[in-house]
Amino acid sequence: MMLEMLFLFVAGFLGGVVNAIAGGGSFITFPALLFVGVPPISANATNTFASCSGYISGTYAFRKDLHAHRAELPRFILLSLLGGILGAWLLLQTPESLFREAIPWLLLFATLLFIFGGSINRSLKRLSSAHRHASSLGRLLLMLFLLGVCIYGGFFNAGLGIVILSYLALAGHNDINSMNGIKLLVSSFVSLVAIALFIVDGVIAWYEGTIVLLGTLAGGYVAAHLARRLPQRYVRAVVIVASVAITGYFFYQNYF
Repeated sequence: MMLEMLFLFVAGFLGGVVNAIAGGGSFITFPALLFVGVPPISANATNTFASCSGYISGTYAFRKDLHAHRAELPRFILLSLLGGILGAWLLLQTPESLFREAIPWLLLFATLLFIFGGSINRSLKRLSSAHRHASSLGRLLLMLFLLGVCIYGGFFNAGLGIVILSYLALAGHNDINSMNGIKLLVSSFVSLVAIALFIVDGVIAWYEGTIVLLGTLAGGYVAAHLARRLPQRYVRAVVIVASVAITGYFFYQNYF
């Protein structure tokens, strides 16, 4: 029991460090929950619970940057709540066996987003700058895209931040601080409403989730002091190697 507690705390700590410096901490915390025996759907819900405090504290840290977009915030919040509810509801309707089979594909999607997210965002920024005057249809499609992003986040938390940044780049945002603030705001509301449904359904593993949460908070705090000294590209490289290895492991486990 003590070894399991230490394992989960270390996984949460490393996830918190990675999230604070490069993003992608769910590649550590979600498999860790599965490894100690938490069922897949419960592990996914618990990972959302453990990640949420980091989203909320990050949103508060970017509050001044968010103030410049205060007119847009109600729309972001409304779509986040709606998408989070739909995504969490879909997760809870998914049979455990089907979700287990979907895990490697979801991890592969999140891994590819992590690897190529920067290139995608740069391409989307060029596209959005070339078409600044979006039509009404374009604005509607962007809203549907954001709703889809939020549904994904309610269903599976890993890679959510990268998908939100892709949406913001396509929508014409170019200030990285504002984009990070909006990303964290959307992630917070998606996670909070999803967690509410998970609590009602009783799928959160509170013991394991609380340990991971405490580790995440400690890792995020330490990372705040390391962030300026530790080259982000090295952290990203470690996350990419780990995510590819973990995704490959789940493919092997499911299909071989």
